[in-house]
Amino acid sequence: MDIKNLISKYATSGPRYTSYPTALHFSADIDKERLVQLAMGDLPVSLYIHVPFCKSLCWFCGCSSSVCSDLKKIDAYLTLIEKELEIWRNLGMGKRKLRQIHFGGGTPNLMTPEQILRVGEIINKYFTVCPNAEISCEFDPRTLTEQKADAFLKIGLNRVSMGIQDTNPDVQNAVNRIQPQQLNKLFIDYFRSKGIESINTDIIYGLPLQTPETFTKTLEDLMQLNPDRIALFGYAHVPWVKPSQKILEQNTLPSSDDKVELFTIAKTFFENAGYEYIGLDHFAKPQDSLIQARKNGALHRNFQGYSTLAGLDTFAIGLTSISDTKTSYRQNVKDMQAYENHINNETLPIERGIILSADDIVRRGIIMDIMCSLKVVYKNYGVDFKTVFADAIKRLEEFQQDNLVQLFDDYFIVTDTGRIFLRNIAMLFDNRLSSSQQYSKTV
Repeated sequence: MDIKNLISKYATSGPRYTSYPTALHFSADIDKERLVQLAMGDLPVSLYIHVPFCKSLCWFCGCSSSVCSDLKKIDAYLTLIEKELEIWRNLGMGKRKLRQIHFGGGTPNLMTPEQILRVGEIINKYFTVCPNAEISCEFDPRTLTEQKADAFLKIGLNRVSMGIQDTNPDVQNAVNRIQPQQLNKLFIDYFRSKGIESINTDIIYGLPLQTPETFTKTLEDLMQLNPDRIALFGYAHVPWVKPSQKILEQNTLPSSDDKVELFTIAKTFFENAGYEYIGLDHFAKPQDSLIQARKNGALHRNFQGYSTLAGLDTFAIGLTSISDTKTSYRQNVKDMQAYENHINNETLPIERGIILSADDIVRRGIIMDIMCSLKVVYKNYGVDFKTVFADAIKRLEEFQQDNLVQLFDDYFIVTDTGRIFLRNIAMLFDNRLSSSQQYSKTV
């Protein structure tokens, strides 16, 4: 069966598995004191800082952000972030080491150079940054300047992720994101001139007015930028969650079949250009650290996507941010006023979370191995695998017939074709799926 027919066969809705259990299972009715206890420790962590502001709204966006034209609001927000860390310190959190720092949003480079340097000071006040720490940021070149780039470099930036999305002017106009290709090239060249050796670019398929011809041109434009990694995201149209997406319906949105064609065009294009398909929506050059992490078992998946440092807890601060430990997840409040009230009352702004059961921990391990290692070894999970997961193994037999997996006596592996269907394979081990929950399409 060819790829298009396989995608048609397995097309369904399902989680992206940036966590297990997924965020839909987080609850406000949770022992928040216990969540705090589980976050304590002295092991190195990955720090995530959420900057929830953008200069304008991209109509396709599903992120937690708001339009901000007053930079004083960012000053006030940075004060709240510092106070949030102060609360953690007062509760007993020591000055932990950071192996990884990621700035997400929103648009982190909406901050001024002075604000960026201030964030660096805050980080060093409450954490010890390891000399080999990976420090990355999501950039929007439309609000970037060399001065801002230099400020990020000064606080240790060594990995760049840049949102490209699409280079066609008509598509850009339809999604309210006008971003000339020369601007993309200007800043990628600038970062390379400053010694940045790891650059990721994001593009989206399934946007209004995209056609195979226009999207192929976007792919060709992307190759001019020579990124080390590429994230190829399928646009998820969920206007009941993000009302601004309703505006996109003014123009023609690609059908499900159209999206399949766009995905297969991109996958073939990238592989012919020498990129390796990691799976799901990520590609990387063979020498990239993501590929090396997969080979040595260090690849990990969290709310920022794929990471090269498996085993690190995520300590996330700021509005809506999600943290994880070996046995829990916690999420901060999503409303700015609520966030401010918590901080001013010297209480942590945790809104909801989940403490994992023993069954959750086993299933999370299996799902993460599917997503990251492409191999599940039955003896690794401390249970009688063939008995506990007999139904899943039985269903995997059909996947094997379609060459998505290969089953062996004591393990199974995901095939090259199966990398497209990682979410489908992982769903077989998800004990919390519900037909009442709304997810994006798996492919």
